[in-house]
Amino acid sequence: MSAGELDKNSTIDLRKKHIGPSCKIFFSHDPLKIVRAKGQYMFNEKGQRYLDCINNVAHVGHCHPEVVKAASQQMELLNTNTRFLHDNLVLYAKKLQATLPDKLSVCYFVNSGSEANDLALRLAWQHTGHKDIITLENAYHGHVSSLINISPYKFQQLSGTEQSQFVHVAPSPDVYRGKYRADHADPARAYADEVKDIIEQVHKKGGKIAAFIAESLQSCGGQVIPPVGYFQQVAEHVRKAGGVFIADEVQVGFGRVGSHFWAFQLQGEDFVPDIVTMGKPIGNGHPMSCVVTTRAVAEAFMSSGMEYFNTFGGNPVSCAIGLAVLDVIEKENLQEKALRVGQYLCNLLWKLKDEHPLIGDIRGHGLFIGVELVTDRLTLSPATAEAQEVIYRLKEQFILLSADGPHRNVLKFKPPLCFTTEDADLVVEKMDLILTELENALGLKINNTVNGGNPKPKVSADENGQHRSDVIKTNQGTPHPSKRLKTH
Repeated sequence: MSAGELDKNSTIDLRKKHIGPSCKIFFSHDPLKIVRAKGQYMFNEKGQRYLDCINNVAHVGHCHPEVVKAASQQMELLNTNTRFLHDNLVLYAKKLQATLPDKLSVCYFVNSGSEANDLALRLAWQHTGHKDIITLENAYHGHVSSLINISPYKFQQLSGTEQSQFVHVAPSPDVYRGKYRADHADPARAYADEVKDIIEQVHKKGGKIAAFIAESLQSCGGQVIPPVGYFQQVAEHVRKAGGVFIADEVQVGFGRVGSHFWAFQLQGEDFVPDIVTMGKPIGNGHPMSCVVTTRAVAEAFMSSGMEYFNTFGGNPVSCAIGLAVLDVIEKENLQEKALRVGQYLCNLLWKLKDEHPLIGDIRGHGLFIGVELVTDRLTLSPATAEAQEVIYRLKEQFILLSADGPHRNVLKFKPPLCFTTEDADLVVEKMDLILTELENALGLKINNTVNGGNPKPKVSADENGQHRSDVIKTNQGTPHPSKRLKTH
């Protein structure tokens, strides 16, 4: 029986029977059944089209014909593990490395972002001989045990579970809601000094720092953009302590930020991580990921005496797909498009902010944008229930968006890079109508948000529209030239 033959209720019943109950789905009260997709659109079993504003996995567009063709042609010829020589592996590694600083020259191919980050930790531990890891508030790095330990986004949800003694959490470098904000004289240094303080405390207790790990732009943490200079200063403190800097690009790499191919490059030409991890967009929906590091780190990993082998990592089909994704990004100028369309969308959203008191902040680069909703712009009271309502109301308008962050109040834009200015117009038009209705129902006006605003509503909401709030009742109705993809 092929996918799509079951009616929706039968699919739901079988899911409840055979799929783990902790495996959540979007819009649990009325989940979507998606049977096909193309470009920036997804289609349900009835043929209804939805605009996809959240799928950073389908990086160059759902079911891109060149990616599909590359996969099919290679699958017809051969798929095997990397203990045999094959040109796809080395050609892809060469082309991928050409997008990175020269220092980052050694690749390890794996199958998911979680595998990549887990391997990055192993590399750091072996290279440094140290154990302690510094991570950020609200960080998420993957679902395997080693990564749950360094993902406050996850482990802080576990009742009765103690944080690992080798994991240390630094403040998220959030200049909107965090400890040091945009009006601080030097938030980059202030946040970096917090990391320095953690290192000193670890040393006092006899520990040693193996690595600092951070998403180049925090995604699950609420689309947080670190102040420029923060990573450089953190890297200086960490390397002085004998550790390495791991940049997690699983969510934000491959040209999504527009001005650069990698999000860590937003910090400046003088910043190069010791290890970079990537996943999600690398295979446009195919399970593939990679760790890229320096020759020194790779040789230290080899010195352990334990060989590294990954059955599927870097197989000929995955590498053919990876090559096709890089080719499409280049041929269709998707990095430039991310910059242009992202700026267009941001401009529309800033205009929307002028009209809507629920919008507290807009931040992002390229097609990685966050819209933080608040009920009071002075106190920054998070509009969690309202954010969930926006998500559900957009779904009713056949637009898919999600919300995240520690308060689940940040609307997340990270669509396929084929997203257009017309798509941006549509989304913002619908958001305008929805926000107007919500604000009218709540009695929110622009001129009262600086005088205490409205109290935070009682929230019954979970990430990405898991549970709809019943609180709100309304009437239904051009890139840096040296960082572009280089061909050889």
